[in-house]
This record gives sequence, C-alpha cells and structure tokens, in this order.
Amino acid sequence: MAKYIQFARTGGPDVLELVDREPAEPGDGEVRISNRAIGLNFIDIYVGTGLYPVPGLPSGLGTEGAGVVDAVGNGVVDVQVGDRVAYAQGPLGAYAESHVLPAEKVVRLPESVD
Repeated sequence: MAKYIQFARTGGPDVLELVDREPAEPGDGEVRISNRAIGLNFIDIYVGTGLYPVPGLPSGLGTEGAGVVDAVGNGVVDVQVGDRVAYAQGPLGAYAESHVLPAEKVVRLPESVD
C-alpha cells in the first residue's frame, strides 16, 4: 500500500484526505515513480478549491516531483527501474508515495543532483 493525498469535494485544506491505496501498474508508455520529493505550488490551491476543474472526483493533487522509477510499462526505453528521475506537468497525483505518469514527462537526474 502507498499513501496518497486526495480530495472528494472542493474546498480548503480541510477537504484533503490521506488514504492508503495499492499503487497502480504502469500502462503502455508509462512509468511508476516512488516519490522522494514533490513540488508544492500555489496552483494546487486553485485545483483543490475548484477554480481549475479536475476530470473527476476523488482526485489527487500535484503535477511535479522527483524519485526513483520502480516499474515501467511496455514500450518504455528511455528510463528503467532504478533510475533517479524528475517530472513536471504530469497528470494530477504527485502528492503520493507512488505516481504513474507518461514516460515522456520524465527526465533522468544526473549524479551531481542529490
């Protein structure tokens, strides 16, 4: 199980819920990242309050982070399990221990970045 922050209705911080869920398996062209850091941005307030609508509820928050690839879907060739990566502008759901997103949104981190 992985921890995941979601909201089932729009509002302030009081609508955020910490839930456990089974990490999703990546589909074709996707990777699953075990997050080590996530971006907290003002735009997430707009999403959570409903100013920027989400595709459906419940929904996750956050679109950027960094971590380690722990699974890859079919057709992924640019990254592999164990790679340290960062991503931005992925689908919502970065406020989580585990996040699945298109591999094209991921860049490998150089060793010089801790």
